[in-house]
Amino acid sequence: MAARVIAVANQKGGVGKTTTAINLAASLALAERRVLAVDVDPQANLTSGIGLKGQSSSQGTVYEALTAKTIPDFSGFVLQTTVRGLSVVPAERNLTGAELEMVSLENREKRLRSLVKQLVGQYDYVFIDTPPSLGLLTLNGLVAADTVLIPMLSEYFALEGLAELVSTLQRVRASLNPGLDIEGVLLTMHDGRTNLSQQVSREIREFFKAKVFDTVIPRNVRLGEAPSHGLPAILYDKKSRGAKAYVSLAKEILNKDSIILREKYD
Repeated sequence: MAARVIAVANQKGGVGKTTTAINLAASLALAERRVLAVDVDPQANLTSGIGLKGQSSSQGTVYEALTAKTIPDFSGFVLQTTVRGLSVVPAERNLTGAELEMVSLENREKRLRSLVKQLVGQYDYVFIDTPPSLGLLTLNGLVAADTVLIPMLSEYFALEGLAELVSTLQRVRASLNPGLDIEGVLLTMHDGRTNLSQQVSREIREFFKAKVFDTVIPRNVRLGEAPSHGLPAILYDKKSRGAKAYVSLAKEILNKDSIILREKYD
């Protein structure tokens, strides 16, 4: 079975997007799934957070893959991580200029899809970590994906970007990727003790209905510490609340996928 390609996206920064990509990918890999994480954020935080800061394959990073005049063999850009079953296509700071360089390329919005399509038979899940913007790199991630996972803070300002994000998804469906669906909305940095978190949580669940994950990610110091050690939280401190929450999210996704498979083949 071909991999499910999931873009992790939100135009707002600081919502736990990269933290989610790293820890969900690692949790699924440790559940014996074959997982690839593709870093298309110029900040390259996924790359460093998984212990590969400054590293690249002999072919280069995702920057070289996206800006090449002809579509290269994407397998040559994949690096192995210390997590068994988890591979990464790393990013670097040069990716900042990629959006300008890609403007003149043919099918510029579909470059990443052409690359990822080469590898979907080798993995169970492919995660694409996108920048905190709605530019060409994020657009490439959405066009390449089957679904989009949206991390959102349990804070008032998180609601303000909803309309813009949903509008972008609708435009992508209409013109570039009609099959794009919402994987789920993930509440991050959640503090269930505050009235504000509870109120925002209710409003997000009313807006997205069943698309909101049951799992919520709590505010947790260990989740913030782990990337500085180049480790996912589950390897840095598997007993932490943050690590346990992402394991719970992985189980929720695996359970949903098994239900979809049963419905498909029954």
